[in-house]
Amino acid sequence: MNIKTLFVLATFCMWAGACKQNAITGRSQLQLLPESELQSMAKTQYQSFLTENKIVNTTVSKDAEMVKRVGTRISKAITEYYTKENKGSILEGYQWEFNLVDSKEVNAWCMPGGKVVVYTGILPVTQNEAALAVVMGHEIAHAIAQHGNERMSQEMLAQGLGTVGSVLTSGNATVNNIFNTVYAPGAQVGVLLPNSRKQELEADHFGLIFAAMAGYNPNEAVAFWQRMAQASSGQKPPEFLSTHPSDETRIQKVKQYAEEAMKYYTPIK
Repeated sequence: MNIKTLFVLATFCMWAGACKQNAITGRSQLQLLPESELQSMAKTQYQSFLTENKIVNTTVSKDAEMVKRVGTRISKAITEYYTKENKGSILEGYQWEFNLVDSKEVNAWCMPGGKVVVYTGILPVTQNEAALAVVMGHEIAHAIAQHGNERMSQEMLAQGLGTVGSVLTSGNATVNNIFNTVYAPGAQVGVLLPNSRKQELEADHFGLIFAAMAGYNPNEAVAFWQRMAQASSGQKPPEFLSTHPSDETRIQKVKQYAEEAMKYYTPIK
């Protein structure tokens, strides 16, 4: 994003009150769409995605069962924690779904409202349940931190939407197109398009806390990201890394985040 765009963005935020403080990260974000609208669009796109891809059945696959188990534990832990903190509204409208898709893609994603997909291609890299929790926590953190809303709002502003009186809902064709561009749920790799460095670090940070709340050792994140870096060495990076940069700086940050997340960690009995 260039300086001119940033200036326009800042001016718009002050003028229209379109920037809101995120209840999770504490950071001010541009949000032109109600989260309920994004959840509605996500629900439709998610169901369409499931009908067009091979879903691994939990009754015949321990891996699919593991994905659902990890997701359920994380979502339950998050809900309990934020309810106690009087921030239950953060998850308003969430209807969690966790599915494993048969694909060689090294990838995973979560759409607004808790619609999660993990690809079988990432399991050889996660190698264990705790590392899978690191991945799923990261993707769930993207959704709860409303990074998609922020990305869509930036794109809408760039296209001249968001002026006073504009109807910014899922019934707006341009808004739908931007949603499909940002999330691309029907593409070969359904995933939020490349995030900013700030968003990625936020997802790393809070994703580890979420995994720890669910009873998974956050220290597993370091070994996981090292394996991800190794998986991309000397070849085209896996799709997961194309939007999730892996480097020494990130691993150092993850070590710091893991240390903080240990405060929330109680091993699963």
